[in-house]
Amino acid sequence: MNLPIFSGAALTQPGVGDNRSQGSRLRRFLAIDERENFIAGAQTVNGRLILYFTAIAAVATYFPWWESALVVSAAMAAAYVSKFRTQILFTATWSAAFLEMGLAENSILKDIATVMQQEHVTGTPPMVIASVFLLLVMIGAFGTLGWVRRNPKSFLARRPMLTLLALAAVLYGLTTIDFMQGLPRVMLWSMLIVLTPYIWFLPYAIVDQRSQQADPPLMQLAVLRPFWSPTYLPFGKGAAFLRKNLSRTPKDLAITQLKAIKLLLWSNALLAMKSGMSWVFEDQMQIPSVTVALDAFLSSQPYPIAIGWVCLILSTAKYSLKIALWSALFIGIARLAGYRLPRGCWRPLESKTLMEYFNRFHYYFKELLVDFFFVPTFFTMFRGYPRLRMFFATFMAAGVGNALWHFLRQIDNVITMGLAGAIQNFTSYIFYCVMLATGIGISQVRTSVGIRPSNTLFGRLYSILFVWSFVVCLHVFGGEASNHTLLERLMLMASLFGVA
Repeated sequence: MNLPIFSGAALTQPGVGDNRSQGSRLRRFLAIDERENFIAGAQTVNGRLILYFTAIAAVATYFPWWESALVVSAAMAAAYVSKFRTQILFTATWSAAFLEMGLAENSILKDIATVMQQEHVTGTPPMVIASVFLLLVMIGAFGTLGWVRRNPKSFLARRPMLTLLALAAVLYGLTTIDFMQGLPRVMLWSMLIVLTPYIWFLPYAIVDQRSQQADPPLMQLAVLRPFWSPTYLPFGKGAAFLRKNLSRTPKDLAITQLKAIKLLLWSNALLAMKSGMSWVFEDQMQIPSVTVALDAFLSSQPYPIAIGWVCLILSTAKYSLKIALWSALFIGIARLAGYRLPRGCWRPLESKTLMEYFNRFHYYFKELLVDFFFVPTFFTMFRGYPRLRMFFATFMAAGVGNALWHFLRQIDNVITMGLAGAIQNFTSYIFYCVMLATGIGISQVRTSVGIRPSNTLFGRLYSILFVWSFVVCLHVFGGEASNHTLLERLMLMASLFGVA
């Protein structure tokens, strides 16, 4: 059965392993990972030092120098001291997790502090509480993986994502019980807050425990929210995917690390481009943000329609650059560690269908949704109705999975607004997910029955224009202006089409 949403053609990115000699002069100039002299040089001591310090300089654009040096050192050590790779990765990953708890701007600490304030609990610093529960998450994950290894047919082993989401729901339900007040409520919320990021990483480790070639639990923990992926999103998926993409020879490692340097420098170029766009359009030309345009529209002082479209296009472009630059940074660090991973964002402007856009724009987010929402749905629902089956599975991934991920990522809204208030505040993004999933689902079904864009120049341009027109129009519901209602955004969108 061909499943286009995760077909090999969509996942084999030219930026990962393509050694084609054809291409532009600029591409040939930049293809240092294809030149034998560079590959040989990267295997020498001097070459590795150049890679090391170049990587630190590139990463330091985002983080302090000391933190950049630690991250790059851990990645390079894991690559070169392969005998102790697991121990190095484990130490780096969990050291980064515990060090993160010491940051004053840490959102987890802020959320715990908010709950403590609501419950009038004092005396214990939020950092201590968070660190204790992070240790419990690590111990619990270790025990869970061992249990799954012994019980590969259990419901947890077969449906890890559903089980973990149900656990999160149970923890939240316990916080609403009347007698769960004061310290018990703080403890429950703290557990939920610390656990939430790992809900999106642990299923990969659980699934891998069912395979014959599974890594031991220590390695699974070593890449459970790895140090190069300090987000809610598994850049690199899990240990099985990393094992598959590990560079195993000195030459392969040199090529992978040269690709890492290129990607880290590209991340800096994208950051400069994003900053340049802000300076030109916002500072110099005074193009408003979508939030400002919405506020002006609601106060009966709307900007001209042309300005409204420009600010919406600019916001979409900046958001796209943000996704591209951060994914390039994280994957670049993972490549320094020797993992020849696909890029996180690969030429989304070339997307000719919405399905292709979904594949190209945010690869690892798409992979997460496909692995734990699309695939389980596809193989269990509507087996006698292939088109409905394809559409519904796509909707579960791009719609339901997408909404759940973003809702849990904003769990602080539940703390401050309550569940009903958080859902109401989330209505616009739910609309965004429904529209996006419907569009991708239709595109998926059309592709599965052989309906494809024309290969003529006009056909390609028309397809790309259609895809990005859809993305730009939808951006107002899923991008900026989080404090505006769905109705207000719909009214702004209608005004851009001349509807009063």
